[in-house]
Amino acid sequence: MRALFFFFLIGSAAAVAEDAAQPEYPKFGLLRERDLTPFGFLRLDMRPAHAVWAPPGTWAVEVLLGYQNTWAMSPNVEEYLKSLPGRRRLGPAEVAAIRALPGEAYLVDVELGLLDVALHRRLTEHWSVNAIFSAVNYSGGFMDGMIENFHKTFGFDSYGRPAVERNTVNVILNLKNAQTFLNSAPDGGLLDPTFGLRYSVAAAPSPWNLVLEGAVKVPIDGQRDFLSTGHADVGLQATLQRFAGRHAAYLSAAAVHTKGSVLTSSARTEIVPTYILGYEYSVSEKSNIVAQYYISPSVFTHDDTDLEGLLKTKYQISIGVRYRVDASVWTFAITENMRNYNNTPDIGFQIGWAYSPAFMR
Repeated sequence: MRALFFFFLIGSAAAVAEDAAQPEYPKFGLLRERDLTPFGFLRLDMRPAHAVWAPPGTWAVEVLLGYQNTWAMSPNVEEYLKSLPGRRRLGPAEVAAIRALPGEAYLVDVELGLLDVALHRRLTEHWSVNAIFSAVNYSGGFMDGMIENFHKTFGFDSYGRPAVERNTVNVILNLKNAQTFLNSAPDGGLLDPTFGLRYSVAAAPSPWNLVLEGAVKVPIDGQRDFLSTGHADVGLQATLQRFAGRHAAYLSAAAVHTKGSVLTSSARTEIVPTYILGYEYSVSEKSNIVAQYYISPSVFTHDDTDLEGLLKTKYQISIGVRYRVDASVWTFAITENMRNYNNTPDIGFQIGWAYSPAFMR
């Protein structure tokens, strides 16, 4: 919290001290994607702040489709899978063998698709509000073959994938406080909506800006398996933005007060921080390239598990392109896990469409 407060002071001073014309090339800000890690998916995750300048009364709508493939396991499960000949659908014998392995064990093999519809309204020069409505679909997916072929082509480890039938759902948890088994996709449906409030320190286009945001995830029908923890989450986020011609740099820090999980029975209340560093480059007045680095501690503690793969910090990198057509902005982005591969999706992508009269300025 001290770092967040220090960040706030520096950003406020910079934003107030400098005031200049809007950069020559329009900027849209960080990619508006959230973390799709299955282990903490139902918790509130603050969407990265946009960087669009708009007059009071302006509105916008976003439609975002995010999709990811997760293949994550403990070392003992990986060793067991690599010992199996051929490919198979995991059945009672394999599940029993995994549960009988010494120590804790887990395998999460699933694909997840998320549809977000976000509505924005600029109230004054400084204040705006937003609402996000989401739906999720769980499945065995279609990406397993492409990922296996990619690993094989470039000589990467297979991580035991060739032992399991492709495009199936396999969730086996044998942790301290979680005993879960799924061999078919859970039902998808509507997630809890999120409502947000945004304050921009700079009232007009400026080389520096600090954006402060608050959000709350509101449970709509209590606890629902794989759809809602049944608890309200609250989050705060501060994003420092620097614009210079074709270039823009972003630094974001967020903290979410949350409770519950999608794959474990933990009802522990905790504060989960997240940090994002980003860079945006305007190729032209209509097209932009964005790269950002996501860092967030694990949602697990030693109360849940002693497996290092689940306790390590999450690192993900995203690269995206944006293209504006009249009042619409289209986005395509790819996200890849970094450093720790057993607590985040292997790979994911996002397709987005945003519409606002502000894009015509």
